[in-house]
Parts: sequence; structure tokens; C-alpha cells
Amino acid sequence: MPAVLAILPIFGLIVLGYLLGWRQWLSVESAAGLANITFKLFMPTLLFAGIAKAPLADGLSITLLLAYFIPVVLVFGVVNCIVHRQRGGATPLGLAAAFSNNVLVGIPIVTTLMGHDGLVYLFAILVFHSLTLFSMQSFYAAFGSPERVNVAALLKNLANPMIIGLLLGALLNLSGWAAPEPLWKMVTWLGQAALPCALIVLGASLSRFRLRPSTSVLMLTLTKLVLFPALVWWFSGLLPQLSDGARSVLVLMAACPSGVNILGFAKTQDDVRSVSSTVFLSTVLGALTLPVWVLLVI
Repeated sequence: MPAVLAILPIFGLIVLGYLLGWRQWLSVESAAGLANITFKLFMPTLLFAGIAKAPLADGLSITLLLAYFIPVVLVFGVVNCIVHRQRGGATPLGLAAAFSNNVLVGIPIVTTLMGHDGLVYLFAILVFHSLTLFSMQSFYAAFGSPERVNVAALLKNLANPMIIGLLLGALLNLSGWAAPEPLWKMVTWLGQAALPCALIVLGASLSRFRLRPSTSVLMLTLTKLVLFPALVWWFSGLLPQLSDGARSVLVLMAACPSGVNILGFAKTQDDVRSVSSTVFLSTVLGALTLPVWVLLVI
């Protein structure tokens, strides 16, 4: 019950955002504006504040990165091998099974359940998350289709505001400099707006998707919500250097639903339908599976 109560406000805000988008009380233009300020100001500020006061030594570990990204590569590779043989070409379905919504869902869950002590592990993964997975998808698409690797787009992942917020926070942390209290208060207020706004934006974006159930969508969703976190839980248990707290954060990150930004890699109508349905279904079913993973790992 405590796990459900902790996650309930998160999915409650997603449902609120869905209703606002569905009823057009939050128009497409308004939702785009809210998303813009959320991901260019509120969320980078939250990441900056979190990493600025986090125990960096706990999160800067190659073991932590291996414990998460080796299962990522396995899931990405196996799903793509199966789907490639079925469809005869590169698709973003492996990405849908391996790319977690760690910003919109992961940060609220880890913050709610584990506080700033858990965020340091999540931030360490976030620094490499999009760049690693999007690079893998770009190289796979280049070898599996006539498409070429867009190096400029890959490098642009390093220049997004959230990565900049993380890096600036890390620099402040390492410098030992204490920000003036009025400035830090402003940073705190801006960061507090990030999570509710991000969850409402996620819900509003889901209202524009249409669920088209199929066997492949269901299998992708189960891979994302069950198989992937189970693999992270098993593999991280083989690495005794990891603390229980770090292992719990990695499993919860893997158990998050598929991220909405993977739709940018869908090139055909079939891919768009499969990816959007997987994002939608994994978010809905995540409300049921995430409390189970919370009970298992925390």
C-alpha cells in the first residue's frame, strides 16, 4: 500500500494532463509552450539543484553504468534482431523496449521514494542515457537502411538544457562554493515547478496518441515493464560493489514506461503506430507494474 500511495500522485498528474489535452482545455499550442519552459528551464533547474548537493562520489562509478547499460544493449539488440527478421529492415522497436522515460516518470518516482540520495544514481545514468541509446539507434538504422548517421544530431544531445543543468550542478558541487541564499531560494522554487509540469505535459502528449493493440505492442510493453527491469535486477545483483540503494534506483529506472521522444525515430506509419501504442500502453500498465517493482526492491 505505501508503494501505491507514493506512485498515485505521479500517475494522477499524468491523468490530469491527459484530461486537459483530451478536452482541449490545454491546446496543442499551450501544451507546446508548457513543454518548452518545463524542459528548458524548470527541469534543468531541478537537475542543477539536485546534483549540486548530491554526494557525487557515490554516483561516479563505472560499475553503476555497466549495471544499467549492459542490460540496455541486450534488450535493444535482441528485440531488434527479432523484429528485423520479421519486417526486413531497421525499426525503432528495440529502442521502444530499452528507452525509459527517466525524466518525466523516473525523476518523480525516485524523488518521492528515495529523496536526493537516490537522485545521484539517476543523474549519473541520465548524463549518458539519451546520447547512448540514440547513438545506438542511429548506427543501427544506418546499417539496416539507406539512412546515414547524423553526427550533428548526436552531438546536439550533449548540448540540451538538461545535460547543461547537470554539468553546471556538478561543477558547483565540486567547487565547494555556496550559492547566496536568495539565489538558491529562486533555484529551489523553479525546480519545484518541474515535476508537476512535466507530468501534465506527458499526460497531454498521450491524449494525442491512439492505442492500437496488437501482439507485437503487448510483447514490447511486457519487455519494457517486466523483462528489462528483471534483467537489470539480476545483472546488478552480480556486481557486489553496488549498494542496495543504487540497485533499487537502476531497477526503477528500467521499470519506467517507454519515453515519448523515441517517436522521432519512427519513419513509417507502421513504426509510428507501434511506437505510439507502446508508449501509451506502457504508461498505462506502468501504473500497475511500478508498485510491484517498488515492493520488490525497496
